[in-house]
Amino acid sequence: MIRHLFTLTTLAGIAAMPVQAGDAASGEGLYKDVCAACHGRTGKGMASYPRIAGKEAEYLTDRLTTYRAGERVGPNSMLMIPMAVDLSDEDIANLVAYLAKSG
Repeated sequence: MIRHLFTLTTLAGIAAMPVQAGDAASGEGLYKDVCAACHGRTGKGMASYPRIAGKEAEYLTDRLTTYRAGERVGPNSMLMIPMAVDLSDEDIANLVAYLAKSG
């Protein structure tokens, strides 16, 4: 029970985090280096990897920060957690800016 309360409190804190403005050009480079192999060159998804281009900034920021924290939030969590663990807040903001633009 305590663990569930901690998780809910942690997720509530993450959800309340403001989405910072990012640099889409920097995000594009990071996307191509880290994300494109699975999510496709344009973020429109491939095979079982979902479309992420054009998703709301709050959703993408929440998912990436949740994965970075090691929290599971869906069937691809175990693939995403290692990909997100080294992302800084700035990296996430840049990726989100690029993906919002590429929708």
